[in-house]
Amino acid sequence: MTTPATSADTFTADWQDWHRRQEENLADPHGFLSVTGLHWLTAAPQRFADAPGEWSTGPDGVVVVLGEGEKLLIDGSPVPGTHRFGIIPERSGINAVWGPAVIEVAARGGHDIVRPRHPDNPLRTGFRGTPAYAPDPKWVVTGRYTAFARPRPTTVGAAVEGLEHVYDAPGEIEFGLDGRTLRLTAFPGKAPGHLSVLFTDATSGVTTYAANRVLQLPPPGPDGTVTLDFNRAVNLPCAYTDLATCPLPPAENRLPVAIEAGEKIPYERG
Repeated sequence: MTTPATSADTFTADWQDWHRRQEENLADPHGFLSVTGLHWLTAAPQRFADAPGEWSTGPDGVVVVLGEGEKLLIDGSPVPGTHRFGIIPERSGINAVWGPAVIEVAARGGHDIVRPRHPDNPLRTGFRGTPAYAPDPKWVVTGRYTAFARPRPTTVGAAVEGLEHVYDAPGEIEFGLDGRTLRLTAFPGKAPGHLSVLFTDATSGVTTYAANRVLQLPPPGPDGTVTLDFNRAVNLPCAYTDLATCPLPPAENRLPVAIEAGEKIPYERG
């Protein structure tokens, strides 16, 4: 027979398994903690200490010119001395392998960037986990998703000053918390039909990271019902490093209540 105690134990165990996977992904040898530089490409070729070759960008996209003895692999195959990556779509990227490192070539906020990832980066090797609130079923709430007549282009700021991101917001979520009716603009999630919510709340800058947290949501039900489990609110990479271009929440997603759930300020920012 299931009792409240066993149900609570299962809830906690499920959250612990989820959080362990989050930590493993973050601490991956080529995860965000391994990033050593954020290099903005221009038409003038540039060399960087943490990547091989000379890098530039132009109307036809990113180009790298490798010198004698320099080698990059893409999809397991070596590239020639000059390699043209072409035009990289916004929020997409290509990974090239350089010895134990991965050189990420990406487009963010209308700019082409090179972001090397080295497994021996001290931020990664010294990672000791992310503090978080103890999981509590209180913070699992039911909301109602309403799709917009058509996706709304929504411009938001970024962790990098002067940079902007544009997302096509498909709809909004209404839910109740502490006797208040709240709404959040939703962005597309990581898989078709899924949703992503960027937000801040009254804990931001106090116990949780000031700029943003994110909550990934499953597809809404046929009647628009969606579950928001704030215990699974996580930090974005900019909570750990200044070498990230993370988006900031739209103004309407700054909640006037304290969401005492999910991940807290990383030790690295303490």
